[in-house]
This record gives sequence, C-alpha cells and structure tokens, in this order.
Amino acid sequence: MIPIDFTGKVALVTGVGDNESFAWFIAKYLAAAGAKIVLASHPRVCGIVDSFLTRDTDRDSRELPYGRGEFKVEKLVPCDASYDTMADVPEEIRTDRRYAKLNADYSIEGMVNAVGKEFGGIDILIHSIAFSREITKSQKDTSRKGYMEALGISAYSLTSMLRAAEPYMTGRPGGASAVGLTYIGGDRVIPYYGGGMSTAKAALQIDAKQLAATLGPKEIRVNLISAGPYASRAARSIQPGKMEVSIEYVRSRSPRPKAIEPSEVAAATVFLCSPLASAVTGQILYVDNGYHVMGI
Repeated sequence: MIPIDFTGKVALVTGVGDNESFAWFIAKYLAAAGAKIVLASHPRVCGIVDSFLTRDTDRDSRELPYGRGEFKVEKLVPCDASYDTMADVPEEIRTDRRYAKLNADYSIEGMVNAVGKEFGGIDILIHSIAFSREITKSQKDTSRKGYMEALGISAYSLTSMLRAAEPYMTGRPGGASAVGLTYIGGDRVIPYYGGGMSTAKAALQIDAKQLAATLGPKEIRVNLISAGPYASRAARSIQPGKMEVSIEYVRSRSPRPKAIEPSEVAAATVFLCSPLASAVTGQILYVDNGYHVMGI
C-alpha cells in the first residue's frame, strides 16, 4: 500500500459553513491523513461551524474516516472573501455587530497572513467558496451588481488567496498544493445555475490554469475538482426540490449510475494534495461518476 501521510502539514480549508459541505468532508479527510487543519468560515457562520465542532449532538459528523478518531481543528478563523484587505470593507459592514465583535482581520489577506505567521507556513489551501444572491435568476435577468459579486467572491477570491498565500506556500518540503471546487455549470448550461455562477465557474477554471503556470516555479500546484451535483444544505436551500431532481437526472445518465458522495470528493482532494500527484497541476479532475463525458 502506498501511504499518504500529511503529518506536520498545515491545511487551510476555506468556505466551511456546516457539517454537510464538501469543505467539511475534505477537512476531515486531510485530518485523517495527519494534517493540521485550520478552517476559515464566513464571519456570519463562524458560530454555527464552532457548534458543529463542539456539540455532542454532532459528534457523529466529526468521526474521521479509517478509524482515525474525532475531527479536531487547530483553529477556526473568520474570512469574508468579498474583501482582499480591510481597506476594502465598507463602513456599514465594519459597524455591523456581527463583524465588529470579531476583533479580527477577516479580509482574505489578513486571514492568510494570520494563519501563515502563526503556523509558520501553509502546505495545502482548499478553496471551497461560491456565492450568488441572484442564482435563481436566468442569465438574461441577472443584474450587473449581482453578476460582479458572484464573479468576485466565487472566482477572483482564489487569485486573492494565492497571492496572499504565496510567501507562506513557497519553499514547503515537497511543495505546496491548492485545490478549488468547480462545477460542470462552468462548461455547460445548467438551467437552475444562474445569477452569474456559471460565468464565475468558467472564470475560476481559466484562473486556476493561469495560477498553476505562474506559481509552478515556486513549487505550488493548483488544481480543481469538478464535483457532480450534491444536495448539501446550501444547495437544497436555493430551490427546494430542484437539486434532488438534478441529482437523479445525472445519476441515471452517468456511466457509473450512482449519486456522488462527499467522501469521494474528499478522497480525490487528498490525492491531489499528496506527493502521488506531484506532476499534476493546472488540471480539472471530474468527480462525477463520468457524467461529464456523456452527450445526452
């Protein structure tokens, strides 16, 4: 058996909002491989994530795979991917009580600097951030403001994070790895995936390739996983019932006719972050039971 051992590695997993998300499972699988886990969550959900990490009622969701014990993190930090630096934060957000009580730099640059300095570097960076307040609207009806917001949060944030993380990821033993999550909606028309989200995923995909080329000489690899549809809490809340229909549609037409599991996405992420994928960068790995190869 070829072992994957992340002992001593620091993994920054962004975009964790609950204990059903891809990011949560990815963090658990990285922890099972021995990595030190730092979670970055939106300021408004940090309390929710903390409860999942500590409540007895959620203990089952903290069970690590392969009998590796209970999921524990080194730190939970706030990050609002709308802002590169605190200078970008508008006054109404600065004075919002949910933000003001944080007493922390929740910008991308501030969060990354805090993690990099405290832990002496970053070996793995997971980008699991996507948002569109107009996702239920068709492309035709998407406003410019909504479009640009979706693009900035869902795509540009990867560039911002890696720019900030570059000094902390350069020179890591065995190199460093960044993995982001995309969706087939960046390649094809998905009726319920509007509000600029398809454009954002398309942008994320070319951005990842550009970043792979730019950061490769620093021994930083950048890859994406395109996961099949999955009924997370966030996905179910967008248009109740439609995600389940989409999952069944994809399941019935996939070469391997089954719905994906978040654990499968997590396992593929561990591979991309491991030395087994040392020559893999600038790639999109489809974890969708082969649905992406089908014409009809």
